[in-house]
Amino acid sequence: MEPSLSVLSALPIDGTTGTLIARVWVPGAEPGPVVALLREDGVHALGRDAPTSADLMEAADPAALARSAVASRLGSLEEILANTALGPRDSRRPHFLAPIDLQAIKAAGVTFMRSLLERVIEEHAKGDPGAADRARQTLGREIGADLASVKPGSDAALRLKEALVARGLWSPYLEVGIGPDAEIFTKAQPMSAVGTGADIGLNPASTWNNPEPEVVLIVNSRAVIVGATLGNDVNLRDFEGRSALLLGKSKDNNGSAAIGPFIRLFDGSFGLDDVRQATVSLTVEGDDGFALQGRSSMSEISRDPTELVAQMMGDVHQYPDGAVLYCGTMFAPTEDRAEKGQGFTHRVGDRVTISAPKLGALVNRVNLSNRIPRWEFAGRALMRSLARRRML
Repeated sequence: MEPSLSVLSALPIDGTTGTLIARVWVPGAEPGPVVALLREDGVHALGRDAPTSADLMEAADPAALARSAVASRLGSLEEILANTALGPRDSRRPHFLAPIDLQAIKAAGVTFMRSLLERVIEEHAKGDPGAADRARQTLGREIGADLASVKPGSDAALRLKEALVARGLWSPYLEVGIGPDAEIFTKAQPMSAVGTGADIGLNPASTWNNPEPEVVLIVNSRAVIVGATLGNDVNLRDFEGRSALLLGKSKDNNGSAAIGPFIRLFDGSFGLDDVRQATVSLTVEGDDGFALQGRSSMSEISRDPTELVAQMMGDVHQYPDGAVLYCGTMFAPTEDRAEKGQGFTHRVGDRVTISAPKLGALVNRVNLSNRIPRWEFAGRALMRSLARRRML
């Protein structure tokens, strides 16, 4: 199933009123990526005012810089979106990329109580989706109610931990879910994220996996949140369920980090409170006729976005090129796709749409990580490309 990308779904509900930043691959004698601003009359490259996405985020006011930059029009949003969708892509015309480049790609785990319970279930099921249904029923009764209202790191959380340890129900996921220290991990390497319209990759050895629709914070090197976008933190439940030490293999595969469609910078029309109230929707549509829908509300997150950023970077850990941070999800699909009790897993060809009213829609198709295009354009290639185009 090929994702078709429409302007109506790709843009936020208020269109180009906000400051929307894209990265676009521009072909030609010296091909390469450019940072661009979406306007009513099309997509405009920011040129040397913002040679990289990371550079733009370092400005004192990124939105003001983007709107005041001397920009050149690359084409209409409709034209570039049409050439970004999977299918026959014209290499002679521009297409959208993930809107980030040199920033570190980080993620926060088990930041919603519903997904925390699913992580504990995965651990008890040892990566077996059949055993997960039984564990879900048992653990839901045992600890579900206890987790519903506890604040991570509080005295109440400490008392709950002591009670769960005494009952033999403690877990590393519970430690980061309700303890003082959040789980912050490296999702993928800088420059490796794929954007809207691209294939996302599953490790071919995985038989139990799922999408994770999330808000992604855009953070500069000074630990200031300057905007937000959407992300799919593609996850292998069987790998991580066998051992939490397989997190790296579960999370970081070719095409396993999708981000986009655009960065919405903080300005007068959009800010951190909008992020705190965002509702992220997920739709999965399979070639087999299967359809799945879900929602994740940021108002139910257990740690405020500013707390997550503070635990990601500061005096003990810096990111000179800035970072992006997946905030976690409350959505963990349990609906049976085939055999009863086997739960949900992806199939090749699934179309995944992640959307939020003020951030637009990120659309991807599921494939295997060894079948999608290899990741070959990274930091060195970017620097050579910028130098050849005299953008540094």
